[in-house]
Amino acid sequence: MRLLHILGFTLLICALCVRAEEVKVEEGSPEDVAEPEEKEKTDEITEEKEKTDEITEEKDVLVLHSVNFDRALRENKYLLVEFYAPWCGHCRTLEPIYAEVAGLLKKESSAIRLAKVDAIEERDLAEEFDANSFPTIKFLKDGNRQNATDFSGKRTVKGITKWLERHTGPSASVLDDVKSTEALLDLHDVIVVGFFQDLEGDNAKTFYDVTLTVMDVNFGITSNTELFKKYDVQSDSVVLFKKFDDKRADMPISEEGKLDKGELISFINSNRMELVIPFDEENAELIFSSKVHNHILLFINSTVKSHNEVLEDFRVVASEFKDKVLFILIDVLSDRVGHVLKYFSLSENDIPIVRLINTDTVLKYAMDESTVNTDTLRTFCQGVLDGTIKPNLKSQEIPEDWDKNPVKVLVGKNFNEVAFDETKNVFVEFYAPWCGHCKELTPVWDKLGEKYKDHENIIIAKMDATENEVEEVSIQGFPTIKYFPAVAEKKMVDYNGQRDLETFTKFLDNGGVLPEEEDKDDDDNDDDEVSNESTEKSPKSTNETSKDEL
Repeated sequence: MRLLHILGFTLLICALCVRAEEVKVEEGSPEDVAEPEEKEKTDEITEEKEKTDEITEEKDVLVLHSVNFDRALRENKYLLVEFYAPWCGHCRTLEPIYAEVAGLLKKESSAIRLAKVDAIEERDLAEEFDANSFPTIKFLKDGNRQNATDFSGKRTVKGITKWLERHTGPSASVLDDVKSTEALLDLHDVIVVGFFQDLEGDNAKTFYDVTLTVMDVNFGITSNTELFKKYDVQSDSVVLFKKFDDKRADMPISEEGKLDKGELISFINSNRMELVIPFDEENAELIFSSKVHNHILLFINSTVKSHNEVLEDFRVVASEFKDKVLFILIDVLSDRVGHVLKYFSLSENDIPIVRLINTDTVLKYAMDESTVNTDTLRTFCQGVLDGTIKPNLKSQEIPEDWDKNPVKVLVGKNFNEVAFDETKNVFVEFYAPWCGHCKELTPVWDKLGEKYKDHENIIIAKMDATENEVEEVSIQGFPTIKYFPAVAEKKMVDYNGQRDLETFTKFLDNGGVLPEEEDKDDDDNDDDEVSNESTEKSPKSTNETSKDEL
């Protein structure tokens, strides 16, 4: 469910960020779940070849198996090994990226080589390295197969390269004098420096651990007393230096205290961004990985003087709501912002304008005041935080024939009246017109409506969730199906079963609960990796329960 933690607007905007120099491995699709027939064929056509310790290459990637694995370890100081399945969609997507990195390293005569192992054919190796999902990538150094490190970077050319650099070279620059330190600070917009009296102590070790986790920030470390004095550091501390806003942020560590890895990562992520963050490809991931879920967006045209004056007020208020609200700037002159405007039902004629969205609930808020200044911004933000400002919900008009067909048509304006009718059990599909899985479901849903059209207390309904919003309902993907039982209080039940007429019928006839044998989550639904063990025992397609992203 990793992807779906970033809801609604997050998914929409992230989809707009097409990286020019990186091809990102898509996560959350069901591609790496092979059909049973496909997996059987894979096993059938695998020919048993005589294996030797000769190491062959495919596109500069070493091809390893049980016989030549030890030789590869002996001959290569650093080895990154991908355990893949031939039928895995994510492995296929990674293949050209992995090969490109392998080629770059080989061209540089690097001590690092990339390798791959067919985990279906080489089951013993896969078991040894806990490769029970695909792709699994392990890093080995100095020939030590007992101490493999899990690859935790991004599966992009830049991500893999950066991760390897950190794990094979100094992950933090050791600073010994003022001149080299000033040069390093001048080189980077953001750099994190650990000031520790003992570079072999626990705090320094924790700091180094973080340098291997946070890949896209540069690090320095020092115990030099001259540098402590130069930068006014009294005791063990971590200082984030930046070329914007307040220029630095300090995280002092008490003499009795210990540096906590999680707290340090949070400190870095909280302070590395500008108070007002321009929305662009570079910042998109930072924005949506933030623990701050209230995002306020200012839409302007950066060539208009009056809009830039509004931006200055925006900056002033941003400092007051740090760590509570993320302030984001969207310049309508930038590429690919048309969909963002459409998502908020805005046009360029509306700017400058402010909208706020909570990426956890996917609720959107509109500022009523036409004038955007420090006072109105401050009042708006505080009102959303306090709950005194209500969400701004979209709704189509109620169709005249909304209840004429077996499948009732809901919109924002009639949803509560129908779905929360305490005399009816209402089964609702939340769909998007462009969603492929929704289109596949349509004939089944129509048959379900026909089946229950004359039922006294069961209603089958649907709602276009791209044009209608309901405060109580959070849509994480399409189609989303929810059951609203006939009870006095507002209650809803998520439907996670198979999307076929028989299972729907069992669910409804059983009072909104699947019979025990059917009541199970489809583990493949949103995971981007599938265990080898599970696919062997119960392989299945996920077409019936997969969701398209928002």
